[in-house]
Amino acid sequence: MNLVRVGDKAPDFSLKGILHNKISDYRLSGYQGRWLVLFFYPADFTFICPTEVTGFSKLVKEFAAENAGILGVSVDSLDSHRSWADELGGIDYPLLSDEEKTLSRAYGVLDEKEGVSLRATFIINPGGEVSYVVISHVNVGRSVEETLRVLKALGSDRLCPSEWRPGEPTGDLDLKY
Repeated sequence: MNLVRVGDKAPDFSLKGILHNKISDYRLSGYQGRWLVLFFYPADFTFICPTEVTGFSKLVKEFAAENAGILGVSVDSLDSHRSWADELGGIDYPLLSDEEKTLSRAYGVLDEKEGVSLRATFIINPGGEVSYVVISHVNVGRSVEETLRVLKALGSDRLCPSEWRPGEPTGDLDLKY
């Protein structure tokens, strides 16, 4: 199992997911020409995961304004996702079920010992290439606002310093790093 790295072609996938109580098939190819935030989390009905899952849902319109879709992935079943989304008051993007653990393995984020996905975020560019990867300890939640900031920075095609925000100065296009 190898971790997918920045610059790699994103591994293709086809998984069932649930959005607003409707089960559908979701594929990487369905996001061709758009940005995709693909994030993995350990499990439904846990302490940290709902803060991230609802955080992405609260900012789904801001991600859409950047021409980006969001997909959340765990090894839980569709029934678990449905119950959990209902308990959370609804989620405005699909939660994918990776019960077979194929997607988690393909992206190199499966904790084989625990049998769950690590807490990982991938931003895939409109050409299907991985542009950003963050993996953190399962005990530390990710910042949804930071993910959105990075997406905006990547979409700017500019050199964006630490703490950069849209509308702030960026580096010249001909500069490196």
